[in-house]
Amino acid sequence: MTAPSPWVLRFASHIPEGSDVLDLACGSGRHARLFLMTGHYVTALDKNTESLADLENLPGAEIIAADLEDGSAFPLLGKQYGGVIVTNYLYRPLLPLLPDLLSPGGTLIYETFMTGNERFGRPSNPNFLLRPQELLNSFHGKLNIVAYEETIISDPKPAAIQRICATRLE
Repeated sequence: MTAPSPWVLRFASHIPEGSDVLDLACGSGRHARLFLMTGHYVTALDKNTESLADLENLPGAEIIAADLEDGSAFPLLGKQYGGVIVTNYLYRPLLPLLPDLLSPGGTLIYETFMTGNERFGRPSNPNFLLRPQELLNSFHGKLNIVAYEETIISDPKPAAIQRICATRLE
């Protein structure tokens, strides 16, 4: 199991205590597990949920298998969370939906690859790489920006990334 992202760990305390958390495109569920351990109710959504089988019967865990890119309606419209976590995933049509998934005072923690990552390996397809300041521009004026970075990381492997922590105003 991969360790939680240092960015997510850094800003996890911005998510209201005991609130519902959505781990969107959760992969193996590293962040779903983190928030379950800290007393949150967690919805873990991914196309493939096989690696989340151990969470299915845990109190406070909801597992949703859904393909976010197949053209069907977004399965969580109308729901709100105290925290929304997205890491290592980009599907641009979802970006405008994220602020409405946050309850008042809720926090978005988002981290994924950006242009320039192609020199380090995958992903290298521009469809999966944020353009300069794309996360910032996507949420500016919609959410209160707590922190934003465009940087090169070396751990767990070299990558060009963007990351943001932003809250919904009450």
